[in-house]
Amino acid sequence: MDQASSRSMPMSLPNVLTYGRIVAVPALVACLFFLKGDVARWSAFVLFVLAGLTDWLDGYLARMWEQQSTLGRMLDPIADKLLVGAVLLMLVYDNTISGWSIWAAIIILLREILVSGLREFLAELNVKIHVTQLAKWKTMMQMIALGALLAGPAAEKIVPGIMIGGLVLLWIAALLTLWTGYDYLKAGVVHAIER
Repeated sequence: MDQASSRSMPMSLPNVLTYGRIVAVPALVACLFFLKGDVARWSAFVLFVLAGLTDWLDGYLARMWEQQSTLGRMLDPIADKLLVGAVLLMLVYDNTISGWSIWAAIIILLREILVSGLREFLAELNVKIHVTQLAKWKTMMQMIALGALLAGPAAEKIVPGIMIGGLVLLWIAALLTLWTGYDYLKAGVVHAIER
């Protein structure tokens, strides 16, 4: 695909799916803020799962149909970070994540900000850092943890222990977040010193 056509696809299906993921963020927050009880939990959970599926689907379709675009490459990580950040904030707000587990949420949020800044800095140097397999595992653990915690008390009625399982996975994701964040930071520092 030539460079001009990669820029001229704002309404391609992969990009529309990314827009949908961004729109899902305030909708998910509204579910937890305005609705009550199990309805709030299951509504937020369904939106989160659909947003997660679009994250996978937009990348898959963009590659398969050769519709990768500059706009999509810019918006995709933004949509992911908005989704994760908003869910973490709402789960802390409603005390699903509380006590020491708030530190796991802080670690994940700080890493997201750090990596965004490093990617922007490295892009100016024309340096690309590829996503590692460990980072993919981190993302998977994080998404499963957040999904479990979103369903939370409503899911406990069906699957006892899901809240504890979600918090354990959140801590595992936080530890993997520290590891992968350090890798990004080290690469950024090396390139900054070399320049």
